[in-house]
Amino acid sequence: MSGPDDPETTSGIDAATEQRVAPDSDGSGRVSRPATERPPYVESTIIMTTVRVIAPFVLTLGVFVMFHGASSAGGGFQGGVIAATTVVMLGFAFGIDPVADRLRNEHLGILLLAGVGTFLTIGFGGYLVGDNFLEVGGYESVMHHGTKYSIELVEVGIGVVVAGVITGLFFLLGTGINSVTVGAEEDTE
Repeated sequence: MSGPDDPETTSGIDAATEQRVAPDSDGSGRVSRPATERPPYVESTIIMTTVRVIAPFVLTLGVFVMFHGASSAGGGFQGGVIAATTVVMLGFAFGIDPVADRLRNEHLGILLLAGVGTFLTIGFGGYLVGDNFLEVGGYESVMHHGTKYSIELVEVGIGVVVAGVITGLFFLLGTGINSVTVGAEEDTE
């Protein structure tokens, strides 16, 4: 009967560990390097070219879904997720760090503030046109199709906030929480 103290079992584990951490593949098709030694990003011309072609269309679809959520399928949340997918695709194709360097936290903060500001402006604007918060029927007295446009602006505000949050979470998970903490500590010094 074999157990953890059995020399045959222990040497079998050591042999398997040595085989797994060997620097080169043994030709059996198995990955021979542990995940910590593998590079986190591998350039692929096919993926980079595909993302370069598809990304503008995905972003356009996201904006379209945001704007037409009031009158058709979709809405701000769905459109924001689709728009954030563009950044995720760029991160996977070109590396998360280079994309995060270009789209920094300040940009995401401005995006979030713009979305919240749009939402609150339309919401509190309801008081100015004689209704309550987010009751957009009063906008019809201000402009033709005012109700429709105000609902679309609310959807865009929601979509921008969702896109900013998802992009921020992607960068946080992709670049690691430790790097954010170290960066915050360096700023305080």
